Amino acid sequence: MDVLTTQTLSGVQTSIEVAGTVAFALSGVMEAARKKLDAVGVCAVASVAAFGGGTLRDVLLDRRPLFWIEQSWYLWTVLALCLAAMLLMRAKHFKPTEQSIQWPDAFGLGLFAASGTQIALGMQMPALIAVLMGVITATFGGVLRDIVCNEIPTAFHDHHPYAVCAFAGGWVVVLLHYLGFDPNAVVAIGAATVTLLRLAALQLEWRLPTWKIED
Repeated sequence: MDVLTTQTLSGVQTSIEVAGTVAFALSGVMEAARKKLDAVGVCAVASVAAFGGGTLRDVLLDRRPLFWIEQSWYLWTVLALCLAAMLLMRAKHFKPTEQSIQWPDAFGLGLFAASGTQIALGMQMPALIAVLMGVITATFGGVLRDIVCNEIPTAFHDHHPYAVCAFAGGWVVVLLHYLGFDPNAVVAIGAATVTLLRLAALQLEWRLPTWKIED
């Protein structure tokens, strides 16, 4: 995941980004709770889920400082969330929480995919590389979360389009960027595209094809 600088994020976009960060971090908290990890494990898994995608993107693009170092208050937010979750959440909260975070998760997916793509374009990356950077920004934190918890990443076996939505939205960002749209409009339209695709996939039960091997 990623955060844009305050100069390019409006108040609305910042609110969506915070909601997405919280949603991804909470997904890490819940996975850590299922694995019965201790407090250090919970914080580590939540941080990996929240920041893993943006960190990998920054490393691949050789951006310094890493976004969560530049804006360290995000670390305090995740740590506070972990502490509150460990004190307040019980098993009965898990199912409604999983359902309620689908919306901010979809918003976060959209904004992080759009912002990651735009950052790469700003560094003069080719279009395909920029789109892939957006996908990595939006999805790789969840992949790392599941790997750390010894699970097959949900993004690979959930069957609902997830990374595909980020990939499609990334190309919208590329198109608008080359057409000369305002950067804020590019992020907003790209994020909205990804978000609507993800929500439609959940509501309409869109499924990706699976590899069926039969004798």
